[in-house]
Amino acid sequence: MKIALPGNRRTWLLVAVMTPLILLFAYVALRSGPLAPVPVTLVAVKEEAISPSLFGIGVVEARYTHRVGPTTAGRVRALLVDVGDTVVAGQPLAEIDPIDLDERIAAQAGAEGRSIALERAARAQLIDAQARAQLARTQANRAEQLLKGGWTSQAAVDVRRQELQVAEAGAATAQANVAAASQDRGRAGADRAALVRQKANLRLVAPAGGLVVRRAVEPGTTVVAGQAVVEIIDPANLWINARFDQLQSTGLRAGLGARVLLRSRAGTPLAGRVVRSEPMADAVTEEVMAKIAFETPNLPPVGELAEVTVILPPARKSLVVPSAAIHRVKGESGVWVVEGGKLRFQAATTGATDIHGAVQILSGLEQGARVVVYSQRALTARTRIRIVDRIVGSGQ
Repeated sequence: MKIALPGNRRTWLLVAVMTPLILLFAYVALRSGPLAPVPVTLVAVKEEAISPSLFGIGVVEARYTHRVGPTTAGRVRALLVDVGDTVVAGQPLAEIDPIDLDERIAAQAGAEGRSIALERAARAQLIDAQARAQLARTQANRAEQLLKGGWTSQAAVDVRRQELQVAEAGAATAQANVAAASQDRGRAGADRAALVRQKANLRLVAPAGGLVVRRAVEPGTTVVAGQAVVEIIDPANLWINARFDQLQSTGLRAGLGARVLLRSRAGTPLAGRVVRSEPMADAVTEEVMAKIAFETPNLPPVGELAEVTVILPPARKSLVVPSAAIHRVKGESGVWVVEGGKLRFQAATTGATDIHGAVQILSGLEQGARVVVYSQRALTARTRIRIVDRIVGSGQ
């Protein structure tokens, strides 16, 4: 006779209770939990012609900026304009304290006057030396004539010749002194003129008409040569310093049309054009930079963020997929292809993109292949999928 142990009954009772719970948990995990198939939407690769475009982000900047400052160190005595003021060319902006510049100009003027007096004295000495040389030359010639007639000795002629040489040397020395005095006068005059110009540069004026956008310093601040005191821009000449992804910048060049969306004017695009594409790209961000000018005179504030779409010439027919289907896996760009209900990542070479998000496929795919556009979660090659018409809750 077999007797059931109480412990075995409890075990079987526990198994009977847990089994439905485990089955329910497995059902929920496979249908709606982490092991459930991921809903995806598909699209077939098709061939069509697109009007490609490039999308970039930029900041509104002034095309011409004048940073006005002194050419020598000094202390700002007065600022005559404020931020937001409109100025014209030649209008005074600020004044720099000359400190001892007036005294230096006066001292240099005295040095120039002394040089002028020395030059006059040197010229007078030159006239005297030239007269002495002329007299010595006349006496030497007369001695030569007397020697030929036997009226004087050779020694007397030699004395006259020596006197002539000494007189000519004195005249040459006087001529050199005149040249040196003239150079000193010119140098003293140039130094004084330089100080006068330096003083004139302490009165800062607007080099061109525009709008004052910055007062870099305040009165009483000591500035160095070349330091900006006031910044002026031309508000009628603004452009956007835009950045574009290097991978999608093919065809970017000057003259192309652009659409500009500003944060202050959401939904109202402005017309623009590419002025130039910068020859140096950013190696860190892998972006190409370009300057986009506005076609309208109604310009935004400097520094405002802008979204730029550059319209490229129409492209020939090619395979296209939505830009949302492009992914990067292990450093390669490509798409998730669905074959027989399973996923396979296919590397592909992409080309231009149009304003509606269609991307050219240059190689790697065939027409008619089905690729994933949107998915509820990130995908891997082992992910189970469920094809749906739209992703619930995503708007797609």
